[in-house]
Amino acid sequence: MERCAVISDLHGNVTAFEAVLADLRRRGITTVYNLGDVAGKGPRGSECVRLSRLHCAVTVRGNWDDFLPTDTPEWRDEAGWWWHDELTPEDRRWLGTLPLCHDLRLGGRRVRLFHASARSVYHRVHARHTDEDFEGMFAPTGLTGAGPAPDVVCYGDIHDAFVSTVRSRTLVNVGSVGNPLDEPQASYVILEGDPRDDRGAAFGIQFVRVPYDIEAEIAVAASVGMPALEAYAIELRTAVYRGRHEDLGLLGASASGTTDPAKESP
Repeated sequence: MERCAVISDLHGNVTAFEAVLADLRRRGITTVYNLGDVAGKGPRGSECVRLSRLHCAVTVRGNWDDFLPTDTPEWRDEAGWWWHDELTPEDRRWLGTLPLCHDLRLGGRRVRLFHASARSVYHRVHARHTDEDFEGMFAPTGLTGAGPAPDVVCYGDIHDAFVSTVRSRTLVNVGSVGNPLDEPQASYVILEGDPRDDRGAAFGIQFVRVPYDIEAEIAVAASVGMPALEAYAIELRTAVYRGRHEDLGLLGASASGTTDPAKESP
């Protein structure tokens, strides 16, 4: 059987990323695909870029990879500029050149990888999706091209791992390595397939949760003076999205550090 890993949403969390890389080494998996959002929200985006370039066969562009390298000032707050400036000019250049989509074949299936949806890196499809949302993830678009429709789509963006199968098509959200918002452990997916290139070949999807030292990661963020530290720490400890912290009484006086133009992006 051939195996590969699909990871997403590192968000500058090197502690979680290194834990996942160690888990992959233990399993003997060397082919890794990254669904984007490498930097932002966490303190070490530049190091996540370096590790992604070193270990990932392909990294596709996420929404943070799309807007964080730019110098657009209209929506960026103090935290946004901090995450932008923490990246080197070469980091920003590389993020801006990432492809929007990648296709591969495994176990006789056509597998499509992108960050958020077939429409855009900014168009969100949640775990509780409509039939129209599901269909749209498999549709040809300017982002994905006009090739054959995929059998399996893997995406990230929502930081909420799930799998949904309808009429032989499977939609997989791989969760988040660095900023999970469903359970406070790093999440990724292993795809496994019979090397025979026909639809009757065996194919498997495995979700993996990896514990890591959350307090050590928060300590790194504090030591470098990262803005929006409180929101980051609460997210890592509780897996509750920062947009809900105030309503739930979790957030003190510090800013949430929202930098996404949509104002509600994980």
